[in-house]
Amino acid sequence: MSKILISVTNSKNDTDRATVGFVVANASVASEQETVVFLSIEGARLAVKGYADDIHEAGFKPLGELIASFVEAGGIIWVCSPCFKKRGLDENNLIPGAVIVGGAKAVEFLSQGAASMTY
Repeated sequence: MSKILISVTNSKNDTDRATVGFVVANASVASEQETVVFLSIEGARLAVKGYADDIHEAGFKPLGELIASFVEAGGIIWVCSPCFKKRGLDENNLIPGAVIVGGAKAVEFLSQGAASMTY
């Protein structure tokens, strides 16, 4: 099993990139790869319950569904702690499966041979 880290740095500022990041993440986890989505910068907003509910790029499933499917399939969501805090987001309102972590956690995962992609 390979390790894949998908960094999603966008949310409503670029819904196409945010959506495609989770499309790729779903494909990765469906291929039985150990898959982590790291939400940073504006992507940290996707970790808040309800935030992604109205994001729907033409040709794709709604982003909220993609995120839920990813978690249900065993995908892991890490949220950049400083990015989350900088935006004044509420840790008590995280989506299921999201965990707030420091950047060191992503670096550790990458040092274990994970490939990475950024959206």
